[in-house]
Amino acid sequence: MASDTAPDADSARLHSLGYAQELRRSMSGFNNFAVSFTIISVLSGCLTLYGFGMRTGGPVAMIWGWPLVGVFVVLVGLGMAEVCSSYPTAGGLYYWAAKLAPRNAAAWAWFTGWFNLIGQIAVTAGIDFGAALFLNAFLDLQFGFAATPGNTIMLLGVILVVHGLLNTFGVRVVAVLNNVSVWWHLVGVLVIVGALVIVPDQHQSASFVFGHFANSTGWASPIYVFLLGLLLAQYTLTGYDASAHMTEETRDASVAGPRGIVNSILVSLAAGWVLLIGLTFAIQDYDGAVNSGTGVPPAQIFIDAVGATGGKLLLLIAIGAQLFCGMAAVTGNSRMIYAFARDGAIPGSRFWHRINKRTRTPTNSVWLAAVGAFVLAVPYLWSETAYAAVTSIAVVGLYTAYVIPIFLRVRQGDRFERGPWHLGRWGKPIGVVATGWVSLIFVLFMLPQASPVTIDSFNYTPVAFLVVLGGAGVWWVLSARKWFTGPKVQGSAEELAAVERDLEP
Repeated sequence: MASDTAPDADSARLHSLGYAQELRRSMSGFNNFAVSFTIISVLSGCLTLYGFGMRTGGPVAMIWGWPLVGVFVVLVGLGMAEVCSSYPTAGGLYYWAAKLAPRNAAAWAWFTGWFNLIGQIAVTAGIDFGAALFLNAFLDLQFGFAATPGNTIMLLGVILVVHGLLNTFGVRVVAVLNNVSVWWHLVGVLVIVGALVIVPDQHQSASFVFGHFANSTGWASPIYVFLLGLLLAQYTLTGYDASAHMTEETRDASVAGPRGIVNSILVSLAAGWVLLIGLTFAIQDYDGAVNSGTGVPPAQIFIDAVGATGGKLLLLIAIGAQLFCGMAAVTGNSRMIYAFARDGAIPGSRFWHRINKRTRTPTNSVWLAAVGAFVLAVPYLWSETAYAAVTSIAVVGLYTAYVIPIFLRVRQGDRFERGPWHLGRWGKPIGVVATGWVSLIFVLFMLPQASPVTIDSFNYTPVAFLVVLGGAGVWWVLSARKWFTGPKVQGSAEELAAVERDLEP
């Protein structure tokens, strides 16, 4: 627990970084961890992309890809955590890039921020879209509400509106639900795996779980297909930058923020591997699950393994976790938008940066996050591969933003000013390996995921980045480079105090 004086010390540190204490600093270290752990959500990422994994490498790619990706994700998380300790502010990644860049700091901040923004919106879209898919499957099984693209998109809209309303009017409820979510996920994994171990009369062999390779992508190369299959693990293990974005609301932020990043990854790694192994052992009919009429292979696996009633109950556990996850994603995304807008980097920044005086939260940014996520998922109406593309956008956007400040920290070497939580002499080698891994996946998840490449199977990840980042690049060249100077200093100590007084009820 933070000491009683921590909020004052945290505010003083925030003032030294140039910002007023506009957000209410009421989160504990556990609250901070809970947000990132909830956004990672193994019951969301692992289950919603499980069908993709069954077709793209099968059990081999899923079971062995998880710890392989996990090692590199831990290294990325450690590198981020070290920088977070030095600069505990809601701006997170783009603020760090500006402070660590040896020159052209504004440009580094600008493009880091835009990579982070598109990644955040995409991960919110991916999470709530996955929740809509699973909810549609449940409603189909229980009430005959057909699992069609139109119905799924409609459910996505409803879910995003609910998450927007919770983050607007139920701020205290959101904080409580984030804490509940941690135990929901941990107990949920144990319940699901326990049921899948105990109830079925038969299970797959260990040689199948750890050695079966499946490929229905159309590509001939097993190595390429295996690498594509890593998307399941890499997508699931995203979103932990939320601990950085929430530091202005966290007590003892320079320690609690880094711990939130690292601990959320480690706990998720253990829980996710147990879930994947348990689910794969319980498969009764592999082809039947892949081609399930529900459109959600894990739902079919649940039903085949434990019966219709039990399967629906397990499905509800997963849906609950996914809804918790989406709610937290909207929270973290809105804080990044708020911080980026505070520095004038988003069109309409004055509006998106506005704080609700009653809740001390950026409610306008909440709705930009929700609407942006909905728009990004709409192509599912025309392309069933859109979900995989959305997850690729999330991975490429977020991990590029994650690694830029790590790369800049490596370049600083011994000149890097450490915070109270640091890696010591391991900071540079960890940063080098993390940078190399992200460079690999940046290319990998831009590549076609199915063959032949058609309008229906096209991976539109490069198109999304071309539109958003191309627009940001053109805006930079034509205008922003003349006025965007990176993170702004809000004022002197007296001016910062005045900003804080204006927010008092």
